[in-house]
Amino acid sequence: MKVAILGSGTVGQALGRAFAALGHDVRLGTRRPEDDKLKLWVRETGSRASVASFGEAAKFGELAVLATAWSGTENAIKLADPKNLAGKVVIDVTNPLKHMPNGPPALALGHTDSGGEQVQRWLPDAKVVKAFNTVGAPQMFKPNFPGGPPDMFIAGNDAGARKTVADICKAFGWGVIDLGGIESARYLEPVGMAWVVHGFRSNSWNHAFKILRK
Repeated sequence: MKVAILGSGTVGQALGRAFAALGHDVRLGTRRPEDDKLKLWVRETGSRASVASFGEAAKFGELAVLATAWSGTENAIKLADPKNLAGKVVIDVTNPLKHMPNGPPALALGHTDSGGEQVQRWLPDAKVVKAFNTVGAPQMFKPNFPGGPPDMFIAGNDAGARKTVADICKAFGWGVIDLGGIESARYLEPVGMAWVVHGFRSNSWNHAFKILRK
């Protein structure tokens, strides 16, 4: 499969490496394709990896991953051009965070809207699925915890797209909790915020969530 990663930060690079490790062709979309650090990422990731503009990456991908900081998300979508993502599954990894003067960031949206719903409005013809927003980049692929595989929560309006993303999560080493429509991003983004707050309070970022069943 051809995968577009829209965003070249830590999360985008980690997910790009993960898809490449599973044998997918990955194109990292960025504002700065000539950046030496991204060239190094390509060399380290291997022959299945490449870097391009947002628009070129979006055209290339059969599936796309949106992995931008929230402040740059709308502009990245404009640069990618929503027409290039029409009909495609788009995994929304973003959290709508705003920086605070002291302590951890805070959610910029909530209760009656979410970042996931906003992304779906910006990409009306794409099949947006919220996923990978409740854990840090180092644990996104093949997470290894003493209590067994953690769970990834997903939400999106299209059942087929959710199945596609669920299968990706399982291939990445996760259990999957399907919360239905994209409006459930209103709950997943606060879970992502809980992950962040715990990281700040514990000064440790090696944690993930798991549903316990009886």
